[in-house]
Amino acid sequence: MVDLEIISSLFFATIQAGTPILFATLGEILTEKGGILNLGVEGMMALGAFFAFYFTLITGNPYLGLLAGGIGAALLGIIHGIICIIFRGNQVVSGLAITIFGLGLANFLGTPFVGIQTHGFTALEITFLKDIPFLGEVLFDHDFLVYLSLSLAPLLFFLFNYTRFGLRLTAVGENPYAAKASGINVFFYQWIGLIGGAFLVGLGGAYLSLAYTHVWTNGLTAGRGWIAVALVIFAFWRPFRAIWGAYLFGGVMALQLRIQAMGTNIPSSLLLMCPYILTIGVLLFACIKKKGFNGPAHLGLNIEPKD
Repeated sequence: MVDLEIISSLFFATIQAGTPILFATLGEILTEKGGILNLGVEGMMALGAFFAFYFTLITGNPYLGLLAGGIGAALLGIIHGIICIIFRGNQVVSGLAITIFGLGLANFLGTPFVGIQTHGFTALEITFLKDIPFLGEVLFDHDFLVYLSLSLAPLLFFLFNYTRFGLRLTAVGENPYAAKASGINVFFYQWIGLIGGAFLVGLGGAYLSLAYTHVWTNGLTAGRGWIAVALVIFAFWRPFRAIWGAYLFGGVMALQLRIQAMGTNIPSSLLLMCPYILTIGVLLFACIKKKGFNGPAHLGLNIEPKD
């Protein structure tokens, strides 16, 4: 019985730890489907986390805070779009600059609020499901954002495969010149993909401050944005596969925290390396297993005017 409780607790923590990564991964998939590479995920998550925390603190409404977190990240997405879509700047350099700017701004604005708590989101009361042995404890005792993140995967799958917008967005990411020749407004779809993806990334940041910790601290994202960027490749740009990847990393994070709490002799610095070692392993796996690799053909390349 004790062992079962430990396992259910670990699985519960895995879902919690994987949720912000899932939001960010799905957001990056949406952006990259249109051919825009966004390496600013870490900075967007950080700014989204602060905006969500601050607006929840001053309004007392976590839903307004959640919306503010998405908008805060979307504003950085707009900056990235101005540089890359309008002025055709280097997407890698712009993304790295967005990360540095977002992290710095979040830390600067958030320093006076370090250690302050906010209400945020709490677990939903799903009594009849929560009482199911083991599964109820693992799956049906979470907050609203966990279920929102899970619902986004089938929504994006349907969007990419069965809607005109999604098919056109995919066409833009594959060959924007052919898409433009067929009458598609290429820049419109890239803007929507970029801003929509950044908004989802911001929701991942909001989860960290409103549901995962309920408190503000600098460096709250702790590299989760970079993990999300790697997971997009691991998931082969497939929303459902992103769920398993996010929970895989969430499980590693939850496990290393529990190993530390058990007082083992393993140095804590080595345990903290585990998620990032796994990130490297995931990238190697994705490079070796190229079967099913269907990344957008025009990803990271600017659209140049044709003479």
